[in-house]
Amino acid sequence: MIESMILWLLAILTAPFFSAVILRIKAFFGGRKGSPLLINYYTLIKLMKKGSVYSTSTTFLFKLGPMISLGAALTALMFLPVAGQKPLLSFNGDVIFILYLFGLGRFFTIAAAMDTASPFEGMGAAREAYFPIICEATLFMILILFYLLTGKLQLAAYFTNGQPQTLWQAAGSPLLFIVMAFFIILLTENSRVPVDDPATHLELTMIHEVMVLDHSGPDFGLIELGSFCKLFFYASIVATLITPFDLGLPALNVGLYLIALLIVYIAVGVTESVMARYRMDLVPKFVLTSFALAFFATLISLEFIR
Repeated sequence: MIESMILWLLAILTAPFFSAVILRIKAFFGGRKGSPLLINYYTLIKLMKKGSVYSTSTTFLFKLGPMISLGAALTALMFLPVAGQKPLLSFNGDVIFILYLFGLGRFFTIAAAMDTASPFEGMGAAREAYFPIICEATLFMILILFYLLTGKLQLAAYFTNGQPQTLWQAAGSPLLFIVMAFFIILLTENSRVPVDDPATHLELTMIHEVMVLDHSGPDFGLIELGSFCKLFFYASIVATLITPFDLGLPALNVGLYLIALLIVYIAVGVTESVMARYRMDLVPKFVLTSFALAFFATLISLEFIR
């Protein structure tokens, strides 16, 4: 329990650092030196020291949105097996609970955006409500596959005690489709290129950023920390799948996990550097690719199981 608590706290503390890796990779491709790797910590501290400004048209929902979105992300991390170790919380069916947790955080983020009575933020909220629906379909398809392979709906049953290696042995090469599908979900759920561009402020292309434009000070700091933790959650799953090996020693497993996690964040940075943001009408087709990959992986794996 103590080890799980320590790993959970380390996940929260290191999430801003890994997100800064993406900024450095993008700066490298742009021929710039880039910001320091601790920039996100400086930003969070600066935001927490400031005051918040509220519009007269907002209600308590506007203040509630950042807190619930962060709380949902932190709670989801409690169920995440870090470096193959047992998570802080776990029960059969917790994967369904995690999906509802992220849905709850998204709902209150959308509600806070709509509470401003701004058509600009309403536009972003509508997009935010649309694209994750496809991601949820993909995630449920992946859960069907994992349930067929393990007989459990439990995150710890998929990613602890060398279980990822068992998944690869049972599913075979189709699990590569699952890794690709998870990476697309990572980009979509965290509003990264080519689905969204976190660096842009063009109203025709913004999704997540436009929803939080009216937040300031500590409220915006909570939103930023929640986004770092959410990105860490999905990146951790991808990292565990691409390095399913159990080296026998916890220290070696943690080292391998950190290397894999770094590779995932670098891959996100490279993707954002070499690709342009898709036109809005092409984004659903891109996200649907993840569902197609998960669907075919499940069908092919069923033949292996038979």
